[in-house]
Amino acid sequence: MFLNSVVMKKYISEMIFTFIFVLVVLGVTDDKKGTPVMCGLAIGLTLVLVHIVCIPITGTSVNPARSIGPALFEGGKALTQLWLFIVAPFAGAALSAVVWKSIGSEK
Repeated sequence: MFLNSVVMKKYISEMIFTFIFVLVVLGVTDDKKGTPVMCGLAIGLTLVLVHIVCIPITGTSVNPARSIGPALFEGGKALTQLWLFIVAPFAGAALSAVVWKSIGSEK
């Protein structure tokens, strides 16, 4: 099921766009390197761009909590795909944390 090209495409896009979003959040909220004056704008614009690009591909989750409620109410196919919208954002967020630790931390 996972190696299905459509599912793989959705998984990778959810993971990549969550990675981008979380990396921006980590970057602009860092006390040493971020700019707190504009962090809300940067986070908001990034989230808008992530949704604009990713909605045609997956419907965009980027946040597992946002996916669980609608899937429970919809049932059926939405519940069978729910794993994708939980696992991919967690994988993308974990990857961005690893990348941020390697590029963002003081040595």
